[in-house]
Amino acid sequence: MKVLALLGSTRKNGNSEYLVNKIVEGTDHTIVSLAEQHIEPIVDMRHTEEGFSPVEDDYEELVQLMQDHDVLLFATPLYWYGMSGPMKNFFDRWSQYLRDERFNLKEELTKKKAYVVITGGSSAKIKGLPLVQQFQYIFEFVNMEFTDYMIGAGVKPFEIVNDVAALEKADVWNKKFK
Repeated sequence: MKVLALLGSTRKNGNSEYLVNKIVEGTDHTIVSLAEQHIEPIVDMRHTEEGFSPVEDDYEELVQLMQDHDVLLFATPLYWYGMSGPMKNFFDRWSQYLRDERFNLKEELTKKKAYVVITGGSSAKIKGLPLVQQFQYIFEFVNMEFTDYMIGAGVKPFEIVNDVAALEKADVWNKKFK
């Protein structure tokens, strides 16, 4: 099983990245920091005669990576009660690539299993639930299996090590992915 972890955090070595590293340790995986990718914001051309125009950025490489992996692990801190900016830009571009005939992205996504990691402050396990629902709606739209999620408590770097439940769940996922 090949795992693609898409990190939405803009902080290096943060809590989301810590959990992702625990989850994928010893597995066949690729980790991509979305903040380090050149992803242009969407210019919505869905309803125009000419449609979407080609964009010179790293997004097509990400589409190829999604197609080459079995599991898509989306990890984001809870920023203002939603996903991070890099993660949102990543999903917004699906509007373009779900229509791109060179890729069969919508069909390919139906073959994937989606997992979500959210990290945030002490109330994140409650305040992050609307974000879980947003991910669920995204995955339903493309008929991708939403297998599981976790919400970890941690704001400052490495505070996540105090969230025993999140660490235990990371171990469970790790065993599943091996």
